Amino acid sequence: MSDSLALRRVTAHVYRYPLETPVQTSFGIMRDRPMVVVEVEDAQGARGYGEVWCNFPAVGAEHRARLVTSVLAPLLTARPFADAAQAFAHMTEATAVLALQSAEPGPFAQAIAGVDIALWDLAARKASQPLWRHLDASASPVVGVYASGLNPTGPEALAAQKRSEGYRAFKLKIGFGLDRDLRNLSAVREAIGPECALMADANQAWDLETAVLHGRELDRHGLAWLEEPLRCDRPWPEWQALSGSIATRLAAGENMQGTQSFAEAVASRAFGVLQPDMAKWGGFSATLPVARSILAAGLRFCPHYLGGGIGLLASAHLLAAAEGDGLLEIDANPNPLRSELCGPLNDIRDGRATLTEAPGLGPVPLTALERYRVPVAA
Repeated sequence: MSDSLALRRVTAHVYRYPLETPVQTSFGIMRDRPMVVVEVEDAQGARGYGEVWCNFPAVGAEHRARLVTSVLAPLLTARPFADAAQAFAHMTEATAVLALQSAEPGPFAQAIAGVDIALWDLAARKASQPLWRHLDASASPVVGVYASGLNPTGPEALAAQKRSEGYRAFKLKIGFGLDRDLRNLSAVREAIGPECALMADANQAWDLETAVLHGRELDRHGLAWLEEPLRCDRPWPEWQALSGSIATRLAAGENMQGTQSFAEAVASRAFGVLQPDMAKWGGFSATLPVARSILAAGLRFCPHYLGGGIGLLASAHLLAAAEGDGLLEIDANPNPLRSELCGPLNDIRDGRATLTEAPGLGPVPLTALERYRVPVAA
């Protein structure tokens, strides 16, 4: 199978959806939902689509779009590539010094990841295969899902709504004071029933001492996992100490970058769940091998995702290709940048979604979102 790539155009578009109800985390508030879409076109006019992570800071979407068009596009149109993985390696190596010089390894990694997603989508479309099968011929299109983004104000109402829509697993945002967190966990559990899975995400809110104290209280709630109780840059011995002090499995990974970081996380044995975000680092080229290494170590791979519909679909195809018993994160809050683009992921049945046989990621109806598109200066 050949995925030879000769590109003639690489573009990026920014969209913003204003929120009626801001998304709250322990470290900040999102007042709108941004999305950066990457579109690649080859010499024959075939196209592929990807998405760049751009949630924080609020002004970051336009900057990442410019990195795609001003830095990465010239690298990709200057020469052909054997496949998407070779293009990913070339973009990473060619921008390594620039990313260090500008102190922006994160934005560069995110821009490269979004382009990589688009290149894999293009390759699968040209092969007339759904991307999940293009990545792994033996994969199943059925993926487990969970409802994410349950805010600390009245989360039980949204949880009950999502349960009625077919969800059977839910993740609550915590880190807003122990009493409030515990009340919210009890309210959500009552709303979803004892048979559903419940997780909690602290978004790096605590130091080790606080995490142990809160974690022991959270143990009583039978959580499937406790996500990012510590800052992602804390040393592995702190994660190991926390893991040994509480019963609930630890989860992290959305803020890790690089194959080595994930290898060290696996080796630490501190985690039950690892959650790389393919739109934030790695795309398919780097994240799928990481996912398979996580599963080979006997851990659970559950891709992190919070953004628009293209990146969400890509994460679903990644999860399907990796196999395992992981769950796909789907934001429970209203966002047409997600719902207008994610196709089969709008149809949840008994906690699962089924990807289609459409080539690549499937239809990408960007015209439906034109009113949310914002200009990006050159």
